Amino acid sequence: MKIFIDGEFYDKANAKISVFDHGLLYGDGVFEGIRFYGGRVFRLKEHIDRLYDSARAICLDVGMDKEAMTKAVLETIRINQLQDGYVRLVVTRGDGDLGLNPMLCPRATVIVIASKITLYPQEKYEKGLDVVTCSTRRIPHGALSPMVKSLNYLNNVLAKIEAQQAGAGEGLMLNEQGYVSECTGDNIFVVKNGVISTPPVSSGALAGVTRAVVFEMAAEAGIPIHEPLMTRYDIYTADECFLTGTAAEIIPAVRLDTRPIGSGEPGPLTRRLIARFRELTASEGESIYT
Repeated sequence: MKIFIDGEFYDKANAKISVFDHGLLYGDGVFEGIRFYGGRVFRLKEHIDRLYDSARAICLDVGMDKEAMTKAVLETIRINQLQDGYVRLVVTRGDGDLGLNPMLCPRATVIVIASKITLYPQEKYEKGLDVVTCSTRRIPHGALSPMVKSLNYLNNVLAKIEAQQAGAGEGLMLNEQGYVSECTGDNIFVVKNGVISTPPVSSGALAGVTRAVVFEMAAEAGIPIHEPLMTRYDIYTADECFLTGTAAEIIPAVRLDTRPIGSGEPGPLTRRLIARFRELTASEGESIYT
């Protein structure tokens, strides 16, 4: 495996950053997860745009333009001779000292890793996930905007630990007002009477790239889709539920807090969206090898 770090490629064993890097010391940086299928990178522009938006929001100078970053992603996949897989794109504040002051970090560190990923077992896509509500609340906008995909994911990690200790596949996170935000790493959607709903980003949800694809697919199919403030009641009483994320793609959720959602099995609209999403990922994207 070859890993891109600041314009050079290194073998996995030699791919290293400084212990003084503020990404390591303080979680000071941003990242993206990107999928590629059949030699094409899916929604690469959207991911690159979100990376730069996140960086701008935390006053982080990436140090290279979007075109150069796009080329770095494609070249990393090419040099590893991959057709299908996952890219982790990381930009840290860079090498500094042991203090907080970001001005002492003269240059950002850019890392691109291309590999394989399996977030959930295949059987979960067929039978659905169990989800539990976590006591860990989503970070409020007044502390750090959930729209920033930062390296500091401890909030999500703690919620994930809760879900795992409860024996569930995912954890549902609420905001400080008790409204549904998202899951530990995925956006959440419900279906009720043929209408799709998902929490607004103002409730603490990330503006997911796959989330946006669901909006496009719903519009294409003429399915109403809304962004109301949601509580757990809306999930308990839904006909269907599914989660979305770049790594997760679209996966059914069939129980919340041990209560079956709808029939307790993946619903027909969820299956329809999964099938359409797979069609899109098989036919769209930035070409890697031509």
